[in-house]
Amino acid sequence: MSWLARQFGLAGQTALVTGARTGIGRATALALAAAGADLVLLGRTRDDVAGLAAEIDRARDGASSQTGSGTTATRTGATKTVGVDMADLPAVRAVAEHLSQETRVDIVVNNAGVIRRAPLTQATSADWREVLTVNLDAVFELTRPLAATMISRGRGAVVNIASLLSFQGGINVAAYAASKHAIAGLTQAMCNEWASLGVNVNAVAPGYIETSNTEPLRADTDRYEAISARIPAGRWGQPEDVAGAVVFLCSPAARYIHGHTLVADGGWMAR
Repeated sequence: MSWLARQFGLAGQTALVTGARTGIGRATALALAAAGADLVLLGRTRDDVAGLAAEIDRARDGASSQTGSGTTATRTGATKTVGVDMADLPAVRAVAEHLSQETRVDIVVNNAGVIRRAPLTQATSADWREVLTVNLDAVFELTRPLAATMISRGRGAVVNIASLLSFQGGINVAAYAASKHAIAGLTQAMCNEWASLGVNVNAVAPGYIETSNTEPLRADTDRYEAISARIPAGRWGQPEDVAGAVVFLCSPAARYIHGHTLVADGGWMAR
């Protein structure tokens, strides 16, 4: 095995990705699979991620039938799908406990999230609770049982998807900003407890990425142009721009990176 494969490959590992149906979650799942990991895909329903699972398995079947430089790619297992509403915390706990007992999960990517837009004085308590439940509480409930199994094996990686709003307040998204500030803090707390036990915990903070969550901003011509003008890279990001950062933090190459929030924002925070 080459140095590059040893440092950045994920063969023989199983990665769980939440919110895998679309956007950053989908791109991350595909990137992890390309790096050699087997996948457990979490969506609201199993049907939500069935198409992605089939796509990953087809790619694996094709890779396993080809040879290159004398090496045959080996597929170690079919992609698994799990349906769970991340706003249903008892269901999240049940899924986490089941997976911790039935599946060896080496990597957890906490990507699932929701956003509700409204001025703070008009935001509802229900929207506030939903955003905090999905974006923060579900991460807490899902990760702990799986991390416990990683600790027992002495290795593992957790990557939480944070946001530029882990550092800023945003406009009309108070609950989202609060949840993502909390994710940055939770990432550091997890690091402080688990780093010495072999588990790397980090976060990736995407900038303005073209996903369904940012559709309202892109539909507002003035906001879109104002945001675009501030991005030094000169464009909004694509989900694949975030996926590469996640794969890196899951890889052996990042083994001495702990408690860090890696910003993938086209230079926004530098402006």
